[in-house]
Amino acid sequence: MELDTKQLWENTLTNIELSISPASFKMWFGETHIVRVEGGVVYVGVPNQLTKEWLSERFGKLILKTIRDSVDTVRSIEYTVSKQEPKRGSEKIAPQENTNSELPLADYYVNRSDNLNPRYTFDSFVVGPFNELAFSAAQAVSKSPGIAYNPLFLYGETGRGKTHLIQSVGNHIKKAFAGKKVFYLTAERFGFDFMNAINARTVPMFKEKYRSHDVLIIDDIQFFSKKNTLQEEFFHLFNTLHDNNKQLICSSDRHPNFIPDITDRLQSRFVAGMTVAINEPDHESRMAIIKAKGASIGLTLSDEIVETLSLAAPGNIREIEGVLNTILCQMQLRGSVTDEMIRDVIKSTTKPKRSVSTKNIIARVAEFYGVDEASMYAKTRRREIVRPRQIIMYVLREDFNLSYPAIGSVFGGRDHTTVIHACEKVKKDLVENEDLKTQIADIRTMLK
Repeated sequence: MELDTKQLWENTLTNIELSISPASFKMWFGETHIVRVEGGVVYVGVPNQLTKEWLSERFGKLILKTIRDSVDTVRSIEYTVSKQEPKRGSEKIAPQENTNSELPLADYYVNRSDNLNPRYTFDSFVVGPFNELAFSAAQAVSKSPGIAYNPLFLYGETGRGKTHLIQSVGNHIKKAFAGKKVFYLTAERFGFDFMNAINARTVPMFKEKYRSHDVLIIDDIQFFSKKNTLQEEFFHLFNTLHDNNKQLICSSDRHPNFIPDITDRLQSRFVAGMTVAINEPDHESRMAIIKAKGASIGLTLSDEIVETLSLAAPGNIREIEGVLNTILCQMQLRGSVTDEMIRDVIKSTTKPKRSVSTKNIIARVAEFYGVDEASMYAKTRRREIVRPRQIIMYVLREDFNLSYPAIGSVFGGRDHTTVIHACEKVKKDLVENEDLKTQIADIRTMLK
């Protein structure tokens, strides 16, 4: 019996609609259809290249699984640009609909004209050894936008304060330079706006809107990975703003050179100004952050509790904020809480320590340094092998708390004193070698 492709796609959309947000469903599935089914391949028609990239990258596995639940002979999905009337009478989304619904600051007061949260300022930002260079660069940009460090690119793992810092720049410029137009958004929001403009045939208005800003702050640049159409549009926007001495500020979870599937010409522009890592905060800095964040919400904690929370949430400032809010909520509900109750809150709300796959870590570090994974286990003293192996040992010890003998056994039964020597060597070099600090920060980002 011939396959009813129209009914198959209707059933598929019905199931997908239950799995994602209404806004995403309307945006990406509203004008899709099955073109044909041939040789176990379902060819899905999409209205434009951006939708093709987005569905393949973001929803590809979900679409394939959903279709296979109905037709188990389907092997894969292919996407092709093919204009056709929407099958479900879905409505197009106007360019300005729900402009703030996807922003990460939706639970706070946000200025609708520029998306900046006024609570994010330099004064409320806790500075320590892990972020002092990023802080200094951000302050320099806020004093001379378009001149000092353009673009400014901050990177580091989630929850390290990147959004706070880049929005602080925006808020400072707003006050110091009243005539400048500042705008903050995530890379995903930029993509939604561009998609809306394509659907509504208002791309010239979209271009004019973004080129009118004097300071453009883009968060989570890694979202551009594999989205060639979006990269192309942002590339031309970047050039226009930069050529007119307008400030660009970007953030990502990793160094731009390590974001996969970003074009070389875009990467080269990201690193042309100032590229700074925000590393994992040290213990003393975390304690200072906890005290400052607690004070900002009227919460005073004992030094013992501050230290307990610092050890429980070693790298994620956002996680620390979540725990503090939970403690405050408990205090408001109960009237007061004991240190023991607070410890229970910390234990129940912080993530357990990361599990470790030593083989995966060795493979990723070997890839990072461009050497063969098998050479990491070999008994060789070549520097290009020894250095990555020492760094692997250091990471296994510092980040995953493996014992020295356990690390030695991973590398063919090496003596634990060899591992100790390797770890101490890396620690010593980190004091003076900025390149090594950056390399290890990038490796930690890869392993998160």
